[in-house]
Amino acid sequence: MAVADDIDADTATPQRFAVPARPRFETPVVPRNSIAGRALIAVVAIMTFLASLTTGAVILVGQAASEWQSDVAREVTIQVVPAPGRDTDATVAKAAAIAKAFPGIADVRVFSKEESSKLLEPWLGSGLSLGDLPVPRLIVVRLASGETVDMARLNRLLIDQAAGATLDDHRGWIDRMRAMASSVVAGGVVILILMLAATVLSVTFATRGAMATNRNVIEVLHLVGAKNNFIAGHFQRHFLVMGLQGGMIGGGVAVLLFALAALIGRFTTGTAGGDQSAALFGSFSLGFFGYIAVLAQIVLSAVVTALTSRRTVNSTLDAID
Repeated sequence: MAVADDIDADTATPQRFAVPARPRFETPVVPRNSIAGRALIAVVAIMTFLASLTTGAVILVGQAASEWQSDVAREVTIQVVPAPGRDTDATVAKAAAIAKAFPGIADVRVFSKEESSKLLEPWLGSGLSLGDLPVPRLIVVRLASGETVDMARLNRLLIDQAAGATLDDHRGWIDRMRAMASSVVAGGVVILILMLAATVLSVTFATRGAMATNRNVIEVLHLVGAKNNFIAGHFQRHFLVMGLQGGMIGGGVAVLLFALAALIGRFTTGTAGGDQSAALFGSFSLGFFGYIAVLAQIVLSAVVTALTSRRTVNSTLDAID
């Protein structure tokens, strides 16, 4: 039995020796969840939030200005100033008849003396007797859609056939609105450029801080032959994720704020404050393209963060070489 046992022991399958596991790189090239990383996410979120607010405000003002220009451009005003010896009512009737017969005119509305006086109440107050004042009589002329009206010819007809009647096509008001809208857009672009520059600087300092924190690991990788693109890729992916996190937080808060403003605007419709806000900023609804612009800024924040970190890492590694 002992011999058989020995034979069985000799012919048995030998035990396999355990192969030691390959060493794994446990320490990431870029430290995760560091204080600097969380601070950078907060900075990107704040910058994206402010940039989204700026873009939204520019879009709202642009939409409101476009609506103002469209409304004003489709109307002109004929003004008849009372004068001694002038039959104001006859002049108003003659001017209205000329406007109605002119090609391209869709509607003519004659304001009565009481209606013309009521237009002055926001500046002069109510309860005043304006009967002795030479309050101009107004005729509002709405132009037909898609029609081109010869304003110069209409003005000549009024001067020749309705003495005392003058035509105001609101061209000066439209030019001022265009200048205002252009100024708002230019100011918004400048603010966005400044925010983009601040984001680039913040990411640059954060990347250099992350490289300084893990400098020993980076130098070892560099000395054993790791390519610059390999090291820079780790930083780029890390900061891309942080940029997306910060951008989604900031952009999401901005979208919620605009949605809340639009909801409040619907509830305040018909009130004095609501009507004034609607006149200045419209319905506070960004529309499809507005939300696409905010989404683009979120992506832009992440891309700028990633590309800035890669450029910083490459320049630093080139200096080590």
